[in-house]
Amino acid sequence: MDRDDQLEALTEAACLRLLSTVPVGRVVYTEHALPAVLPVSFDVTPDGRLLLAVRRDSATARCLDGTVVAFQADRLDPVTRTGWSVLVHGRADLVREPEQVRRALRSGLRPWVGDSDPLFVSLVPELVSGRRLLRSGRSVQRS
Repeated sequence: MDRDDQLEALTEAACLRLLSTVPVGRVVYTEHALPAVLPVSFDVTPDGRLLLAVRRDSATARCLDGTVVAFQADRLDPVTRTGWSVLVHGRADLVREPEQVRRALRSGLRPWVGDSDPLFVSLVPELVSGRRLLRSGRSVQRS
């Protein structure tokens, strides 16, 4: 980072608002005792949970259920070297309740790699942090 750059810590509320502006993030989980990272489509629900869409036949779905995971999303501009990044840690559980599954299907959320029969994972944020990188001289915009 250049001396003229400013790094701003974001509030949890700002982080969740920023997450709702991008359609894809990365879920970090454990598979065969090793860290794994997968891009996933997601939504931020009105109650602040993250709803991830994964392929039903994937090992990812089995690895996520009932585990603590990390989730990261960002929007970065390589030209201006500005942007933001948000990191969420929390428990992931498969969505099994029929009405919640129907609601998720109606939302149109689908796995990043297509699947006509998606599986949904609910991630309840326990730790949320984020940073915004601004160039010096730019006013800090609050989210």
